[in-house]
Amino acid sequence: MKIAVLMKDNFEELEALGIIDIARRHNLQCDMVGFDAETVTGAHKVLMKVDKDISDIDTSYDALILPGGGASWDLRDDDRVIELIQDFDSKNKVIGALCAAPIALEQAGVIKGKTVTSYPSVEADLKSANYKFDVVQVDGHIVTGNGPGATFAFAFAVLKALGVDTSEVEEGMQYRYFLENK
Repeated sequence: MKIAVLMKDNFEELEALGIIDIARRHNLQCDMVGFDAETVTGAHKVLMKVDKDISDIDTSYDALILPGGGASWDLRDDDRVIELIQDFDSKNKVIGALCAAPIALEQAGVIKGKTVTSYPSVEADLKSANYKFDVVQVDGHIVTGNGPGATFAFAFAVLKALGVDTSEVEEGMQYRYFLENK
């Protein structure tokens, strides 16, 4: 199983690294995907070396993930990203967007009538969707999360949408304990 995490400068580090870490704990290939450079700098100045370039990504991947942060608008405005989202959607492949990144899903036209969540400041930009403020929303193959605090819930939701049994990793990370004792 292969997951592509799109990372443009000013991405939210926690959101990107959360899904990467959780996927790799499940022994899944999870590639950090950059845009025409070997490194990318996060919103909090964490410099990351990417695994692949956007030109290497296609629907041979099982999931496409868009972390949020300031990079969300750059993802939304990049035609390569929009084409990838539309291609994944046409094949019912899992598409995940966290924080402000669902604005790229709106731009791609793939969330019309879908129930989604996001960071509250972009709710008005998600005009075609049914917006519900929540930690995570899963509607078919579309998974959305509302911000950095939703990182673990989002990552596990993405893997479950891919049909992965996450129970062992949830237990090992004490995630279930957190849910049962909140």
